[in-house]
Amino acid sequence: MDLSNLSVSDLRTLQENIKQQLKKREQQEIASAREQILAIAQSVGLPLSELVNGIKRPQKEKTTVSVQYRHPDDATLQWTGRGRQPKWIKEWVDAGKSLDLVRV
Repeated sequence: MDLSNLSVSDLRTLQENIKQQLKKREQQEIASAREQILAIAQSVGLPLSELVNGIKRPQKEKTTVSVQYRHPDDATLQWTGRGRQPKWIKEWVDAGKSLDLVRV
């Protein structure tokens, strides 16, 4: 197809038709894939929900990181040693004090 002979209006119309056709074909492909998945589930005798749930990865258990540093005067000020240093740790170090003094 030679696009160089088309007017701007014709090109825009063609562009819109292409967008619509792409959307239509994507929907057809999704519907086809869905039918194939259902056929596979039926062929092995599994309900679709069981087939899909079997694919999910198990969730990792969230673990908490233990506190490594605690302020000697205010026990609510704590830090695990991970991530950005809290303000009180920065002030502690800037004052020339050792982190070993607040290590738990």
